[in-house]
Parts: sequence; structure tokens; C-alpha cells
Amino acid sequence: MSEAFVLSSQFNSAESEAEAVDAEELERRLLEMGFVEGAVIEVLHEGLFGRDPIAVRVDDTRVALRRREAGAVSVKFDGR
Repeated sequence: MSEAFVLSSQFNSAESEAEAVDAEELERRLLEMGFVEGAVIEVLHEGLFGRDPIAVRVDDTRVALRRREAGAVSVKFDGR
């Protein structure tokens, strides 16, 4: 089994699987956007300055997140 890490530390084009979301209000918003356990997540693009914001694909949806928000999402590397 792969070790979990936060989404904000993931690099472009690396697919992973959502494991958990931390923080109450942020958790509710991320769950509404599809960040649920088992969702396939791929970082598509990072901002030019400070690598913020980041664009991610959550299953079939594309979402832009601040790096701080992405830090609340735990993922594990898929290895595909």
C-alpha cells in the first residue's frame, strides 16, 4: 500500500487517489466538488509564480485550487 501525502505536494501529471479531506467548511466545499474517497485525482497545471493556483482533474471534472486548499486533501500515489 502506498504512503499518503497531501495533494499540494503532488507534481504535474501524477495520478493519485483521494484518501481524506481535513477541515470542516473546506471539507464540505471540496466534497461538493468531487474530492471524495476513491476519486482519481491528477494535477494538470501549476501557476507560474509560487505554483499557485493548481488545476486538477477529479474523475471527469477540472477544478482550480489554491495550494492551501489542496493541502487539506490527502492522496496516495496510484502508480499507473
